[in-house]
Amino acid sequence: MANLVVITGPMAVGKMTVAEELKNRIGYNLMVNHDSIEVSDKIFGFATPSQKEFNQLIRKEAFKTSIKYNESMIFTVVTDFSDKNEFKYLNKLRKQFERSGGKFYFIELSASTEERLKRNVTEERLQKKKSKQDIEWSNKNLVEGDTKYKLNTDQEKYWFKNHLKINNEKLKMLSGQPLLEEEVVDIILNEYNLKSEKRNTEKKNKMY
Repeated sequence: MANLVVITGPMAVGKMTVAEELKNRIGYNLMVNHDSIEVSDKIFGFATPSQKEFNQLIRKEAFKTSIKYNESMIFTVVTDFSDKNEFKYLNKLRKQFERSGGKFYFIELSASTEERLKRNVTEERLQKKKSKQDIEWSNKNLVEGDTKYKLNTDQEKYWFKNHLKINNEKLKMLSGQPLLEEEVVDIILNEYNLKSEKRNTEKKNKMY
């Protein structure tokens, strides 16, 4: 039975970094929001109607496949908490996985705009997200997004039963050095006791 872990939060908050560390720990499949965005942008162009439709189609089929093969998934996404359609979409995903016997976990990360602007230009982020390589545009988009959208919930507001909020700006090792993703994943695993899933990845003698 497949579980779904959704990691959300504003741009450059560390969703991808945390998701990759979680994948390394428990073996879930991972789809970051830019996986489908980059592919659909390359084929249909940025923010066109065809790109938006194809982006959603990729995600829809990925979730269906995850459930079909009983392979749990981590999914990162930016959520506008002021948009009721966003809740409907995520709640639909919750029901989809829970009907199949799996569980749904919603992890909300937060950090200040100033901190996220620093993270927005890290080498790893720019390598993995081509659309962010125009730094001037990307920084402007980040700041405008904070103003235009509600990218974190209010303090006492929770959308789901398994809704965990983590401010990952201040988490540091005792030495004072940042170790953000490891500590965030420790919190997630301690909260939900997620177990490692090992899949059969044996190669078969077939040509593709």
